[in-house]
Amino acid sequence: MTAFEDLSLKSDEVLRIELEEFRRQHRDLDEAITALEDKATSDPLTVRRLKKQKLNIKDRITHIEDRLYPDIIA
Repeated sequence: MTAFEDLSLKSDEVLRIELEEFRRQHRDLDEAITALEDKATSDPLTVRRLKKQKLNIKDRITHIEDRLYPDIIA
């Protein structure tokens, strides 16, 4: 079972808390990436790794939002 599959086992309240935590992590990574890119001596490998981590967190945010707020076609 992957981390995305276990969303159905969690309550909405737990998912909301996790969603806020992932959003905070996403903002923190964005700030860290910006700070590293602004430095002339930044390590491209570190920046690339942080961007990949940020993308993974964004995917998790999207999955949780889809679970909490499903699209309803009216």
